Amino acid sequence: MKQPIIIAIDGTSASGKSTNAKLVARALGYVYVDTGAMYRTLAWYCLKSRIDVQNARAVAAACRKWKTKLECANAGGLRAVRLRVEDYFPEKEIRTPETAAAVPHVAAIPRVRKWMVKRQRECVQFGNLVMEGRDIGTNVFPETNFKFYLDAKLEERSRRRAADGVQENLAARDQRDSQRATAPLMIGLGAKVINNSSMTSEQTSTAILEEIRKRLAAK
Repeated sequence: MKQPIIIAIDGTSASGKSTNAKLVARALGYVYVDTGAMYRTLAWYCLKSRIDVQNARAVAAACRKWKTKLECANAGGLRAVRLRVEDYFPEKEIRTPETAAAVPHVAAIPRVRKWMVKRQRECVQFGNLVMEGRDIGTNVFPETNFKFYLDAKLEERSRRRAADGVQENLAARDQRDSQRATAPLMIGLGAKVINNSSMTSEQTSTAILEEIRKRLAAK
């Protein structure tokens, strides 16, 4: 049986990972996986269940016990993997400022990341994937030949966040992600680095697609 192709798109906050991963997934007809949404879902679950997100032991225990299921759903012409909790997907709830503020705490817990990596690897059941996050090419699917790392100048990334109505200290976020003890943010071996500070989403996704097609042709 032919192994699914995994396109790993990692990078810093506000570097365009989500937008470009969706564009690439649509262009190739692959399934889109937002791994950050999975961490957001756990953060939301902890807040809803009144679990202190700064209590690593309590969060890890919740992660072991909560009832979840992976599903592949169609949304706007895009097939995407979602993590349902007790047969519910908190689509709006995971995008609130409260949930966003809780995510860095749960994402830094080693046992949580171990659980998440296992679930993320199970996404191959849905076929070829475009998976975006912070440790896809280094930790989740380090063996893939299709790794990309997106970045942009801090000023540009801050401008993008502000344009979305979000105020976030990206320098502090970068430091937390890169200095995390478990699966820190780093450039994967063999990854193509794209600094899109002066590029549009269309230009960035085109560059990614050209590289993917070149590598596919060379297989």
